[in-house]
Parts: sequence; structure tokens; C-alpha cells
Amino acid sequence: MKIALVGATGMVGNVMLSVLAKSKLQIEELLVVASESSRGRKILFKQQEHTVIGLQEALDKSPDLAIFSAGSLISKEWAPKFTEKGCYVIDNSSTWRMDKDVPLVVPEINGSELDGRSRIIANPNCSTIQMVMALAPLHATYKIDRIVISTYQSVTGSGAKAFRQLQDERICRPNSERFYPHNIDLNVIPQGGDFVDNGYTTEEEKLVYETQKILKDNNLRITATVVRVPVFGGHSESINVAFKKEFELENVYKLLSEFPGVVVQDIPEESVYPMPKYAEGKDDVFVGRIRRDYSQPKTLNMWVVSDNLRKGAATNAIQIAEYLVEHKLV
Repeated sequence: MKIALVGATGMVGNVMLSVLAKSKLQIEELLVVASESSRGRKILFKQQEHTVIGLQEALDKSPDLAIFSAGSLISKEWAPKFTEKGCYVIDNSSTWRMDKDVPLVVPEINGSELDGRSRIIANPNCSTIQMVMALAPLHATYKIDRIVISTYQSVTGSGAKAFRQLQDERICRPNSERFYPHNIDLNVIPQGGDFVDNGYTTEEEKLVYETQKILKDNNLRITATVVRVPVFGGHSESINVAFKKEFELENVYKLLSEFPGVVVQDIPEESVYPMPKYAEGKDDVFVGRIRRDYSQPKTLNMWVVSDNLRKGAATNAIQIAEYLVEHKLV
């Protein structure tokens, strides 16, 4: 199979290469694609050098599958061009996520939507992926009524500039190129994305609308606050979820523990709970601090952590690709 990785030199692209190298995919030819400024650069993949090429050259080579991680503008312009040549596109940007004709997929939850009708497949937002992984098995049993989310998101979710800003501030190195409007080291910033007219941010709205689409329930009541924290890798989420049906904590543990890709870490008396420091570099979603909310009926609190560059981006995209191959769609 011929695969094109668009945005191969970026932060997510580098992780994509690492995950691809360990995947089940039988890659006969890998096309590493990036901007004009990176053309000609050498990238090592499975101990072989690959030369970075441009988008048009990759398109001319007619790949079977293209994984896009180069931003919304590139995806909007180029994804349709690739699909016109019979290529499947897995897109990591927000461009196609809310398109009614494009599946928004977390394979463990709604992989069945990969039925060949759309050659563009949207990869959800990183914070949405880890949240729905924890919510899906509970929603199937108890039916969610309302979700209140507060996120504690790593700077890597904002990209390389934000990562460098935290690095520079941590060692007191002057940096003229800032990503955030304030210092991020020794600070938390209650903004993710851009503010919209209703006072929320674009990152907060993604948690609302993407979750409704993935769980196929537009009546879910969801509110979110997104916060950036001085952490290099891994997003954390405090989730308060009210159900329509009563639950037993013992069964909640069982449902979460048995769901593929979810690991329960919850021994509070031994200070065992998920933390981004230990989730970094792993593909699973970790859940802990599971407890009943006694302030209102049928309501649960939990703490969810995952590496936003792995399951929140690269791993989920590669799992989509593996699903397509396994079901002989590509």
C-alpha cells in the first residue's frame, strides 16, 4: 500500500511516523509530504531515508491512503483533490469534522461508520477523543443526560510554537515568538482556541458538537471550560456526567475496565490515579478518581488522562487506517 503523510515534519507528523512504524499496515511506499520550506529534507523511517516532497508531487503519485496533519487550510484545499484520484484521506484538522457527510471516527466507538461512502474521514479533536473513550461504554448502558468538562491541556496541543514558549520560559531564555498571550510556565491560561460570540472558545465548542456527533445524540447537554497548563505532554480532564439511569460504581469500573483502549487507575488510598507525566508516550486512555457526585442523583465524577499526540491524534488516525485495511476498504 502507498501511503502519503502530509505534515510529516510537524509535531504530530513526527509522532505519526513513530506510530506508523509499529502499526499493522503493510507499507510498500511511504510519501513524506510537507511545506515548500521542508522540501528535500531527509526523514528516517524504519531505518530508511525518505525525501520530503510537496503536495502536488504526492498527488501525482496517486497514494492509496493519505493522512493529513498540516492544518485546516491545507486540508480544505487538498483533501478533495486526493479523493478525486481514489485516495482515502484521514484528516486531523477541524475542517471536515462537522460535515454531515464525513464520518467523525474513534474506531473503538463508531468504526462501523467507515463503510466506504465517504473517502474523507475526520479525526476528532484530541480532548474529545479521550473523553468519549471514557464516556461511550457508560452512555451505552446508562444514557448520558448532561456533561460538565474542565480540561487541563498540554502545550503540545497548541503546536510547536507553544511547546517552545514553555521551554524558553522554563529556562528564562528570551523568546520573541510567543504563541500564548501570557506566560504559560508557572501559570494556567483559561483559553483554548479563539473566543466566539457566546463567550466560549472554539476548543470548548469542539467538545460539545464533536461529542454529540460521535455518540449520535444531539440532545446531550454539554458545557466545557478549556485550560492550558504548563505540561509538555498529555491532556487531563475533570468530567462530571449525569445519567438518565441509576448506576452502581462496581459496574462503572467493570464497563470501563473492559472497554478496549481504556485503563482504570484508581486506588486513591495509595495515590494511584492518572497523570499526564505517566500517560505520555502511551496509546491508552487512563481513568481514575471515579466517584459518585452526592450533590445530585445519578451523577458521576471522573478524571481522564491521555497523551494528546498519541490517542488524541496519531494513534487514532493510524487505527482508522488499520480499520480500513482490515475491512478491505482500501
